[in-house]
Amino acid sequence: MLVTIFRFFSHFPLPLLHILGAWLGWLVYLLSPSHRRRMKENMRQAGFEQHLRAAISESGKSISELPFIWCAPPEKVSRHATLENWELVQQTLDAGRGIVFLTPHLGCFEIVAQEIALRQELMVMYRPPKKEALKPLIEGARARKNLLLAPANMSGVRMLAKFLKKGAPVGILPDQVPQEGEGVFADFFGRTAYTMTLPAKLAQLGDAVVIATYAERLPFGRGYVIRFVPFDGTLEGDSAQQARAINAAMEKLIARSPAQYYWSYNRYKVPAGAKQEAA
Repeated sequence: MLVTIFRFFSHFPLPLLHILGAWLGWLVYLLSPSHRRRMKENMRQAGFEQHLRAAISESGKSISELPFIWCAPPEKVSRHATLENWELVQQTLDAGRGIVFLTPHLGCFEIVAQEIALRQELMVMYRPPKKEALKPLIEGARARKNLLLAPANMSGVRMLAKFLKKGAPVGILPDQVPQEGEGVFADFFGRTAYTMTLPAKLAQLGDAVVIATYAERLPFGRGYVIRFVPFDGTLEGDSAQQARAINAAMEKLIARSPAQYYWSYNRYKVPAGAKQEAA
């Protein structure tokens, strides 16, 4: 049923989907106290509360555009994307080095992997949906030619490591809260957040290059600019220092387009069993 609905909306023009999404963003904001509270608190914590109104609209667009991104033909989706600084990626691939793409919940992050996969085989980590009804939609939409999926478990980690050692690129959402035992506490916008250690560990395999990337959503449904940004931090030190370096890089990325970050995400939740005093 969901697949049918998404395929129906995938035929809508992107500008119309974004108009509907802006309305949806405001509707959810007004009707959900918990969503509204978390969004305002997270933006205030990061110092971006002046972008609240724009962020409300952008949050809805991030949902309404999914039918188009997931279900429209890849070549049609690609016509709406422009790549900035792809030469950084190509030079790394030509040198035979692996790449760890760090893509936070910023802008239209779903289109990033698809556009990379049109040019180069890519493996990304994803968390399987808890509801069985969502699996055909999410897994079927994401698994496209050259785009391989690795589940967010030990089996998936081994898949990513093996892929990376071959000099192939992998992709991770670094601002996703990991399970207990898979992260450390590190500062994120001035507040302690449980942060995954996997990106740094993967980057140290085979002398891989870390590249931050995101897709900025252009106004009036004009498409997306996918930006590739060199990682300017250092992954020396212990796990907590490495996690902080990655968080700092994500903060810089988010500051480029703060209204398009997923501020309603419960980034500061603490998984059961994680010891916060370890920060």
